[in-house]
Amino acid sequence: MFFTLLKKELFVEFRSREVTLSMLVFGLSIILTFALSSNVSPTIIANYAPGMFWIMVLFVAVIGVHRTFSYEKEFDAFSMLISAPIDRGFIFLTKWMSGFIFLTIMEALILIPFFKFLMIDFPLQPWIAIGTTLLINCAIMAIASLVSGIAMRARLSEVLLPILLFPLVSPVIIAATKISGSIMVGDPYSFWKIWLLIILTVIVIFGLVGYTLFDFITEE
Repeated sequence: MFFTLLKKELFVEFRSREVTLSMLVFGLSIILTFALSSNVSPTIIANYAPGMFWIMVLFVAVIGVHRTFSYEKEFDAFSMLISAPIDRGFIFLTKWMSGFIFLTIMEALILIPFFKFLMIDFPLQPWIAIGTTLLINCAIMAIASLVSGIAMRARLSEVLLPILLFPLVSPVIIAATKISGSIMVGDPYSFWKIWLLIILTVIVIFGLVGYTLFDFITEE
């Protein structure tokens, strides 16, 4: 059932491309703003690049996760979805995984323009950077999917979503910035392992909370 729901999410998105295109355009706009508004040296930009990247990802994730839930909000299709004889925790898992896939696709498309426009070098350990980025994406979307499910039926869900999301996801963005900054300069694992443990903790906690409580969330 999980794979059936995930297939539905991916099919709807790849047919319309609304989520990925909106995320991509917004991300490119932020990159161009960063690149054209800074007149400092590449060394200084390289120091702030990890923070710029994850702030961009955070804003883009808000757009993506809100759009993934707005599909069911139209015509009250979400009520029909939760009335199906399935474990409602699977709905959370599919939203989480589909959001993770869309965010990862967006980052893959936007990564080269980010480095080229800001004129910074690629990480010294690319495979470690890719692996940690996937974990960070998973943590961000775990929080975002849970919060979006809570705010979905609110009258001003577009406003309520970032208000609830930003405080909860701030530790993840801080940890992500520390990890990416350490990897870019080639620091050993011992320097940033505590931040990676924070990311893993967020994934486990919010994954379990979302799966367990989504049944009660959808009843409200």
